[in-house]
Amino acid sequence: MNIKVLFFGAARDLTGFPEEQIDLPEGQAVSDLRRRYQAQFPSLEAMGVSLLVAVNQEFRPASWPLRDGDEVAFLPPVSGGHDGSASRNGSGPADFFLLTREPIPTARLADELKAAADGAVVVFEGIVRDHSGDRRTLYLEYEAYEPMALEKMKEIGSEAASRFKIDRIGIIHRLGHIEIGGTSVLVIVTAEHRGPAFEACRYAIDRLKQVVPIWKKEYFEGGAVWAEGERSSHRVIGSSGD
Repeated sequence: MNIKVLFFGAARDLTGFPEEQIDLPEGQAVSDLRRRYQAQFPSLEAMGVSLLVAVNQEFRPASWPLRDGDEVAFLPPVSGGHDGSASRNGSGPADFFLLTREPIPTARLADELKAAADGAVVVFEGIVRDHSGDRRTLYLEYEAYEPMALEKMKEIGSEAASRFKIDRIGIIHRLGHIEIGGTSVLVIVTAEHRGPAFEACRYAIDRLKQVVPIWKKEYFEGGAVWAEGERSSHRVIGSSGD
């Protein structure tokens, strides 16, 4: 069976390539594929259970059986095309979930998302700061497993809408090169009252940092490093050997 394998972030650096097509015997599982690459690239094994695996854009455990035509992605912990917009009530402003390589127009997007029935608009902007610890940051670069990232952003929007009494939500993340002071991620929530809007906004950015496959590389004087990701609840599916 033929499998497409993708590597992102630090995993891509360790293998030296972003993707390849391979042939596997029938009956192989995620764990078999993982062992194959750990034998070829021992540094991958050092990443342990922090290296997640997605099959066809869904996180899967070690025992998950592989099928001909599957797309398998090796994903380090996340740092978190323009489709996915939808209005839950069929009218008025629409939710949006976007990736972009252009500067994020915060004020315009917030203005477009709010409606006359809203009593609150909460905006969170993630900004590129000029340092990390005692290192001076020069700039950042972000990359994503784009199809899966968009799907996970939509899932976060649905989760927020089901948990909190909000009207609309928008999430947009920047990819590529970003200078100091630039907006890397924007979350906007509108609601009738401020409480649910604040809660949903905090929930959305926290979940994005946990489950959306977006990675950050920090460039500083003398080198560059991939940012350490936040622990994800998905890791519970990854027992030893996952």
